[in-house]
Amino acid sequence: MTAQGRFISFEGIDGSGKSTQARLTAEHLRQLGQDVILTREPGGSDGAEEIRRLVLEGAGDRWSPETELLLFTAARRDHLERVILPAIAAGRSVISDRFADSTRIYQGVGRADLREKVDALHDLMIGREPDLTFLIDMEPERGLERALSRGGAEDRFENFGVALQSRLRQGFLDLAVQHPSRIVVIDGDRAIDRVQADITAHLDRLPA
Repeated sequence: MTAQGRFISFEGIDGSGKSTQARLTAEHLRQLGQDVILTREPGGSDGAEEIRRLVLEGAGDRWSPETELLLFTAARRDHLERVILPAIAAGRSVISDRFADSTRIYQGVGRADLREKVDALHDLMIGREPDLTFLIDMEPERGLERALSRGGAEDRFENFGVALQSRLRQGFLDLAVQHPSRIVVIDGDRAIDRVQADITAHLDRLPA
């Protein structure tokens, strides 16, 4: 962990409950007296929020996977420069609903076989990983049902169907195996308070 400020990300397929858990975790850390920023990707900064609307709304074929990769990376770079790095340097904890792992999986293995390009672009333009990542795992059918029930305009990836969600889930689980010291897998198919209890128990065991 960095001595300046912790950087924690939450990952998972659509509808896994990661956004709820990110919010609850931010509240938990604030109750412990920590100065916490809760943010999200794509988005989190003014420029990145504009890109968010481009990539999450509209028809499924609006962008190719390659173009998505460039757009997500541009949004992440702006988010990193304007929000994440300044907060960490100031000693604040940052909790992000998604970060680079989502691009590794959605564009790297989910939508196309672009993992090498994803990693190369990340190394060139981002060069930063979270200190800790919670992967909220859920069965694809259940997650997709929950995601679609929300309604709203940001449903472009959900509309690709359960086959994509299944590839995404497996991709995230494979990534957790590759990075066991950073990624903690949490069973998300339980009551919200039980999921949060596992997360806070893990956080409470970390050194201050």
